[in-house]
Amino acid sequence: MPMLAPRLTTSRTWSLPSVSRRYTTPSSLAHAQPVALNRRALIQEKLASVDALHPGSPSLVDTFGRHHNYLRISLTERCNLRCFYCMPEEGIELSPKQNILSNDEIIRLAALFVKSGVTKIRLTGGEPTIRKGIVDLVARLSALREYGLKSIGITSNGLILHRHLPSLVENGLTHLNLSLDTLDPFKFEIMTRRMGHEAVLKTLNMALATPILKTKMNVVVIKGLNDSEVLDFVEMTKDQDLSIRFIEFMPFTGNKWDKAKMVPSAELLSTISAQHPGITKAADELNDTARSYRIPGYRGSVGFISSMSDHFCSSCNRLRLTADGQIKVCLFDAKEVSLRDQMRMGVDDATLLQTIGRAVRGKNEKHAATAPMRIIQSRSALGLLRAHRTKELPMHLLTLQRPLQNQIRLRSSKAGEASLPTLTHIDSQGRPVMVDVTSKAPSSRQATASGCIYLPRVAYDLLLPALNSDSGSQSQVATPDDLSALEKAKAKARGKGDVLAVAQLAGIMAAKRTADLIPLCHPLPLTHVSVTLTPHTDAATGAHSVRCTATAACDGKTGVEMEALTAVSVSLLTVWDMLKAVAGREMLIGDMCVTHKAGGKSGDFVREGGN
Repeated sequence: MPMLAPRLTTSRTWSLPSVSRRYTTPSSLAHAQPVALNRRALIQEKLASVDALHPGSPSLVDTFGRHHNYLRISLTERCNLRCFYCMPEEGIELSPKQNILSNDEIIRLAALFVKSGVTKIRLTGGEPTIRKGIVDLVARLSALREYGLKSIGITSNGLILHRHLPSLVENGLTHLNLSLDTLDPFKFEIMTRRMGHEAVLKTLNMALATPILKTKMNVVVIKGLNDSEVLDFVEMTKDQDLSIRFIEFMPFTGNKWDKAKMVPSAELLSTISAQHPGITKAADELNDTARSYRIPGYRGSVGFISSMSDHFCSSCNRLRLTADGQIKVCLFDAKEVSLRDQMRMGVDDATLLQTIGRAVRGKNEKHAATAPMRIIQSRSALGLLRAHRTKELPMHLLTLQRPLQNQIRLRSSKAGEASLPTLTHIDSQGRPVMVDVTSKAPSSRQATASGCIYLPRVAYDLLLPALNSDSGSQSQVATPDDLSALEKAKAKARGKGDVLAVAQLAGIMAAKRTADLIPLCHPLPLTHVSVTLTPHTDAATGAHSVRCTATAACDGKTGVEMEALTAVSVSLLTVWDMLKAVAGREMLIGDMCVTHKAGGKSGDFVREGGN
């Protein structure tokens, strides 16, 4: 197999005029004493030395001083395995094909990131090897070495990688992270819900026989399933230049994560140390996610990625680009900003870089590692429903099948005992019951609730009357054959009518039907319902949203918080329904809460920061 010699990258010089301007002396000091000029020169020299350590654009530096020189690019949302900890058995709802970045769009963004300081690119998915034209794409990425790119890696399940590996290496691939969680073919089928263990081992052997390819193996360890194989994996490093990296089981939406199933890295290290007491800590690469160890006499190494028990956020240098063109600054953060929409609107690279900079500056200091999250390629929030369909409810929901009186401590009636919170819709026997308001006197009550739906630009534009009118006239002139898939989707959405007006009516109607929707709510004679929907574009991030605010009022014996919340919920769901043809998988509903309440025995309430 022909091999390309490693390409030498030219050294780059970098100046930061925008940074320097912050330290430029006022014009009034132009004739200051030489000592002042010398001080200015020292400051500029110091800045230059810092820049030399971290060459790159300020747009890739966050507010905590982390320089992001590592870009992970998802090539596809599709995968040819169904690993239970990562993806539901039936797969995920995929983005429309036209929403996925083209090769040219990927190269444009990759070039922008590399010219701004990214030196390492890793291709991910889904499973990146199932994307057509991946060999050519790697070759085009390799051409970015002249701008400072040093390595191109790929993370793969290895199922079909052996078909492309020689060509990929020949065209510039330098690193491979192969995912394999078990050495048992039968257990492989249990964990991945597919066959193919032998094909993955074929890829591994081919990779190890390619000296210029740096190979690592990722192993997600799950207690009671594959933790007994840890020492077997370690033995693979004895005669092979292979790095085995044990990864803690992380929570993803719908994967039934349970802390009891997670094996902390410290426990794994203890198990390995008992068998290999001479194991020693190895020097880690800068910003490496794994803590590496070596065993005397072994060619390879073992490492631990402790995302849950000991996060590595302080040195994080990673950015992610999803298959549909969203920049994601942290795997555990749901916030995303669309670079695809901006590119397709025709913005220049400078504007794209400004957007990237705003996203990077919004990165948190560390992630909330215990919060459930979704896999990067999935836009679905249906993990719980999928689990219900397969009768595999998460453990915290299975407890609801036990008698409620075993789970709820009722308020004590004995004098001197502390009062505990109770559920008003549960009787003394733990059964659901409607609250008895017979003895209550009617009073004037009011409640306001709010919530948001976050949506991409293509959907947001359909809310604006001027753009609706222009696009509508164009669609009337064009024939169906002339319309692209996106334009057909837009026409379908426009055909449903004025989105905000329909959503407003839906919210009002829903408020009046709350008792029909929520089993234990009292039917109330509402005296007033108002619903407003306000489009908004965040000036800092460019994110688009619609905020819904609903107010309900009545003269009755119980409050109207549920009526206000129902109005907001149904209004936002209506917006989602009317725009789903163009952005069904990219919209997100959230921030729903009661912001104001007035009247009733408990008195008035105003949420801090509520609208």
